Amino acid sequence: MGCGRVGSELAARLEARGHTIAIIDKNQNAFRALRYGFECQKVHGYGFDEAVLAQAGIEGAGAFAAVSNGDNSNIVAARLVREKFGVPIVVARIYDPRRAEIYQRLGIPTVATVKWTTDQVMRFLIPEQVASDWKDPTEGISLVTMVLPPEWAGWRIDELEADKHRRVVAVTRTGQARIVTPNLVLQEGDQVHLAVDNPGLDELRPMILAARKTQQDDHDGQQPSGHSQEARS
Repeated sequence: MGCGRVGSELAARLEARGHTIAIIDKNQNAFRALRYGFECQKVHGYGFDEAVLAQAGIEGAGAFAAVSNGDNSNIVAARLVREKFGVPIVVARIYDPRRAEIYQRLGIPTVATVKWTTDQVMRFLIPEQVASDWKDPTEGISLVTMVLPPEWAGWRIDELEADKHRRVVAVTRTGQARIVTPNLVLQEGDQVHLAVDNPGLDELRPMILAARKTQQDDHDGQQPSGHSQEARS
């Protein structure tokens, strides 16, 4: 939802990765921001309107990003999509940092600013993509953040670490970051911040991909019959 700078960039990146995209905007002229040759579905209307969401194929969606220029519109749409339609991955762009903290505590990931937002939303939409927050000049060590796959809820910190290759340095839970202890039990929705070297990152990516595939298979198995369109992330 939202075809401004962030929405159009997200659409281009996701389409380039082979995903099926529907993009919603209340302003017909906003679709001019899309790159030349964009072939996915464009829906004119409000993203918090159930009929508009249905037209965009929300009942078969694997993920939803609310990135319009209105905080209220984004959060209403995000909550509607998550709570009524059961879309497993939802993220909202929020300009007001005070509101963002509140919505984080409601379990809705929130992000802000244009380029940083695009990178962060991609991380939530495609959890197997582990993006680096920082790399040392030699690229030997990276600080990365990942959204904990639901299948890993209940793991202890030490189960996620790897000797000499991967260390969990902090966890953000309900909008608050905390330093971890080895026995901390991870919960669904946690954002996990890790220090990794290249072998540790190479080990982590397929682990997340396998967990993500299990989550997607479970979601597909719960879809009602009669919906042929799938929007995958």
